[in-house]
Amino acid sequence: MSSSNCCFLSCIQTSQEAVYPHFLHRTDCDYFFLKERMLKFHQVKHIFDILDKMRCLRKRSTVSFLGVLVIFLLFMNLYIEDSYVMEGDKQILRETSTHQLSPEHYMHTFKDLSNFSGALNVTYRYLAVMPLQRKRFLTIGLSSVRRKKGSYLLETIKSIFEQSSYEELKELSVVVHLADFNSSWREVMLQDITQKFAHHIIAGRLMVIHAPEEYYPILSGLKRNYNDPEDRVRFRSKQNVDYAFLLNFCANISYYYVMLEDDVRCSKNFLTAIKKVIASLEGTYWVTLEFSKLGYIGKLYHSHDLPRLAHFLLMFYQEMPCDWLLTHFRSLLAQKNVIRFKPSLFQHMGYYSSYKGTENKLKDDDFEEEPFDLPDNPPASLYTNMSVFENYDASKAYSSVDDYFWGKPPSTGDVFVIIFEKPIVIKRIKVNTGTEDRQNDILHHGALDVGGNIRYFKQNRQCVTYIKLGEFRNGNFEVSDVNQKIPFDIHCMRIYVTKTQKEWLIIRSISIWTS
Repeated sequence: MSSSNCCFLSCIQTSQEAVYPHFLHRTDCDYFFLKERMLKFHQVKHIFDILDKMRCLRKRSTVSFLGVLVIFLLFMNLYIEDSYVMEGDKQILRETSTHQLSPEHYMHTFKDLSNFSGALNVTYRYLAVMPLQRKRFLTIGLSSVRRKKGSYLLETIKSIFEQSSYEELKELSVVVHLADFNSSWREVMLQDITQKFAHHIIAGRLMVIHAPEEYYPILSGLKRNYNDPEDRVRFRSKQNVDYAFLLNFCANISYYYVMLEDDVRCSKNFLTAIKKVIASLEGTYWVTLEFSKLGYIGKLYHSHDLPRLAHFLLMFYQEMPCDWLLTHFRSLLAQKNVIRFKPSLFQHMGYYSSYKGTENKLKDDDFEEEPFDLPDNPPASLYTNMSVFENYDASKAYSSVDDYFWGKPPSTGDVFVIIFEKPIVIKRIKVNTGTEDRQNDILHHGALDVGGNIRYFKQNRQCVTYIKLGEFRNGNFEVSDVNQKIPFDIHCMRIYVTKTQKEWLIIRSISIWTS
């Protein structure tokens, strides 16, 4: 044996002897762990011994040859183990997905899913990715496949960036998953994206990825729920997996995530509008916020929920379309009602569907290209002594949710109070009552007051004094330049009923703009 090899093996033997005394100070658990490591150690040493004998026979081996070969063998061992684990995961997924989506099995499975906070075992191909310097506020995810007719992906990306201000772009990341298995199509799309949006890629605002086909579960012979044809089932099942891999990738890029389809137009300054909505819901539990009523467009999540959502889509990938699954996901995480905002911030613009190129003329009639001056509605607690009908509670009048407060006929002296978390300076206030189909359920006689000098009464905050800003006219109230009329920061706002009425009361919206 050469001196260099002898020296190397001697070092191994020396380190081996140095390890044994530490066993006396270990717990039983550590003992078995170290024992397993020592078994691995002896296996590696045995490989060296065999290779050294081979070297003696051939008289050609060198230390570098031994090192390279051992590293190769160890790498192969790791690869085989990882492949085994990956195949095991796939098998579990296949077995799970063959169950019907019955409530009992669904809830039982989701209890396990609630612990799935880790990332999926997927190695992505980074087609165009620059490392991020910091966590952003919002990530927009797009998944795209080859269409038989039309292509809208480039226009969608363009709309995202063009409708955002320079300051908004600093808080934004866009991730595009080119999910088609056709490599030629991916290369063409990647070339188009990098040519048109190179500066956004360099700035780290745009990333393009692909999840290889080898990570996908079985996509043939799936259950034909709802009597869908086989190719339709394959299309929507693969789409669920496409989205799952996209969500998994985006989990740590930002604090919030919004899903778009690849044929969407955005409203002006949509990010600022989303920020205002999130701020107005501070302290409120929510899973999904919706900024469009169509498909899987404009659905907002906390980024910390993305791993669970990814696992959820994978678990039931062949059961139903993704937008139906998302309804179940929201309900299982205890958000009972849809929280949707108007005006919609995203519009479907595609004419041909990505499935077979069929016509798809769906439009969101609540979409506004340039939403008019969205209110700030700072965080606040709300209270009313009016009799509330069913679940039309006070909070629904204060947000941009497509809902309202609805109470039984109010009496003189009844109030609807908003107490702000922090004193604010208000520029403008607007309150609307009644709806198009219930035009008489308005506040017929009432006034709006603002107050300061807050005090605590029985652990509740209340304003001691109020100043009247004006009265309701035809069920509506609006006033501007409040900060010039009120000499103090405002802690409370109050709607005050000045005369009993026989009609019920709907408060459709309360909008506040701060300075």
